[in-house]
Amino acid sequence: MAESLAARLRGLPFEVRQYLLITGNYWAFTLTDGALRMLVVLHFHQLGYSPLEVALLFLFYEAFGVVTNLVGGWLGARLGLNRTMNMGLGLQIVALAMLMVPAAALTVPWVMAAQALSGIAKDLNKMSAKSAVKVLVPKESASAQSALYRWVAILTGSKNSLKGAGFFLGGLLLTLIGFRGAVIAMALMLVAVLVMSLLRLKADLGRQKRKPKFSEVFSKSRAINVLSAARLCLFASRDVWFVVALPVFLYDQHGWSHWTVGGLLAIWVIGYGGVQTQAPRLTSLIRGGARMTTASWALALAGLPALLALLPLAEVGWLVTGLLAFGVLFAINSSWHSYLIVHYARADGVSMDVGFYYMANAMGRLLGTLLSGWGYQVYGLTACLWISAALVAASALMALALPRDPVSHAAANDESSKLDNR
Repeated sequence: MAESLAARLRGLPFEVRQYLLITGNYWAFTLTDGALRMLVVLHFHQLGYSPLEVALLFLFYEAFGVVTNLVGGWLGARLGLNRTMNMGLGLQIVALAMLMVPAAALTVPWVMAAQALSGIAKDLNKMSAKSAVKVLVPKESASAQSALYRWVAILTGSKNSLKGAGFFLGGLLLTLIGFRGAVIAMALMLVAVLVMSLLRLKADLGRQKRKPKFSEVFSKSRAINVLSAARLCLFASRDVWFVVALPVFLYDQHGWSHWTVGGLLAIWVIGYGGVQTQAPRLTSLIRGGARMTTASWALALAGLPALLALLPLAEVGWLVTGLLAFGVLFAINSSWHSYLIVHYARADGVSMDVGFYYMANAMGRLLGTLLSGWGYQVYGLTACLWISAALVAASALMALALPRDPVSHAAANDESSKLDNR
């Protein structure tokens, strides 16, 4: 049976085989990334860290992600996406190795430094995977844009399902084998994945023939700039209550165990990833072009955290139901955004446009993480939900400045890129 499967894989088109390899690479990385986040939140809160202190452990993780996406897109264009993806895997292994030290050595500066490396690794890996999809989708297909949306949705949705599994894995491993044992197990898995990637992933994937200047990392496209600002607000709206406030609230106020908290967040992210894979069907329910689709789905999302803030959070059933509903609408918004950026990006230099966009994504996560720890510690979960609603509403307003037709804009963007390169 193994031989039959190998023969089938060899019979697939080269682009599909590379896409599967990139997706598998991305899956493995994301599994460890989600598990590590849950390990750090629960382990250090158990050690007596306040919610704000736990949030600060992720400060460098998110802050270095901002820089990495800018530099990573430029490196991908110069070195090739295969190399930046493998660099991300290698750095994650180093970050995990830093956390294998005895418990007494796990000081705040040390953990923040390890999280900084992990943040760099995560964004190198994600930028490489998302950019590679645009390179690999067959250009001769009459339905190339439909195929691009499907490929992006599958990659993004499946990745988030694995991230959810990582949340559950992190809570479970912390219960079964402790913090250090969990970190060692994840590092060994990534070493095997890195070896496979080095052997199989095509060299020079997505590398530009012309060496771009570093100043070109800042997008000149109005559509990409607007979409990036909307993305920043969108992801800040999720993390302001999801990263620190919700896990700590369930642990402190409702007495949930580590693996129960991890299990709920895992179910949320797994379901969120599943919805993302179906986003191409769901976004078609709203007609009116990119601008109206983006703004409408964002406005629908903004009402949910506002409604939750008005409900009694002591009733955990309301909170869980609202959490699941938020996940469905957030997944549709996120997947549609992910398609638009890959589509708006220049064919030559895709990693730089995608890198700039995910720089804004990382800034949103950084803002949301800090607001999550501070807002919950000072005002509680209800305040975090109100902040979330305001951020999504801001994202919807920004979307009104997008071009109505993404296809014509993408063609103009590619033509402008060709003229600039002459």
